[in-house]
Amino acid sequence: MTESIPVRKLGRGGPEVPVICFGAWPLGGGMGQVEESTGIRTVHAAIDAGVTFIDTAEMYRTSESTLGKALKGKRDGVFLASKLSGDHSRTHIREAIESSLTQLETDHLDLYQVHSPKPQWPINETMDELVKLQQEGKVRHLGVSNFNAQQTAEAMQYGRIQSSQPHYSMLFKRAETDPLPFCLENGIGVIVYSPIGRGLLTGKYTDSHRFSNDDHRSSHPSLTAEVRSAAAEINRRLAPFASDNGYTMAQLAIAWTLANPAVTSAICGAKTPEQAIENARAGQWRLSESDMDEIAGLTEGLSPGV
Repeated sequence: MTESIPVRKLGRGGPEVPVICFGAWPLGGGMGQVEESTGIRTVHAAIDAGVTFIDTAEMYRTSESTLGKALKGKRDGVFLASKLSGDHSRTHIREAIESSLTQLETDHLDLYQVHSPKPQWPINETMDELVKLQQEGKVRHLGVSNFNAQQTAEAMQYGRIQSSQPHYSMLFKRAETDPLPFCLENGIGVIVYSPIGRGLLTGKYTDSHRFSNDDHRSSHPSLTAEVRSAAAEINRRLAPFASDNGYTMAQLAIAWTLANPAVTSAICGAKTPEQAIENARAGQWRLSESDMDEIAGLTEGLSPGV
């Protein structure tokens, strides 16, 4: 039996969620093809390991439909989040939520997030429609993703923002300046994505590794040669630290993000049951202040990503 995963409140007065969130982007094939049956087994393995917080999105290809099948008979035990990825017109918001609910085979979402800012649609109108979905019981909490502090503050004028989803890892630390401090000050839960640097902090890839053409990382603009080189060096320096503590490099990368006081949960994608179980165990590692100081010393100057 696995040790239970700690939980934290998702924002001031919010629900308790596990510190590890299952990221369902890979289920849709965004990081290479995943057979539906494997995807379903992966979701089940995550839930069995205590990862009962699941994040997906409108744009994640077949992710929502695979999740809908995987969650049959298990929906009530899961905190389910999705995101509005398309345009922010009132018509599309309605189409998007109904599509998500249908594919996920549920009558509500626990968290519905705006996937990214789209200034061409006034945020007051977007929030007005999302608040209506809340009032209708289709969504319980509202969140934002890829919003900076100023954009989040503007959205907050028109409805309660329960959570924020920024990009954050040892490689990409910009969120430490914005929006993490703002979220901490304003009681907004933070769900970080790509805590293992899009896989580069697993120690599994060399800096010259080439991802397959059906993997979005093969052409991702953030994975520059400088970032890949830094990741390889971080892995080299920190793998012994992780091993000495009985964990993997990927688990260390995840635990590092969770050590930030602003962070509620880390979104960890998985393509296999084994990966889901490995990610879950990272939630059990609580890094001490001295651990963080040691890691900072070992990785000084190795965070080129933005």
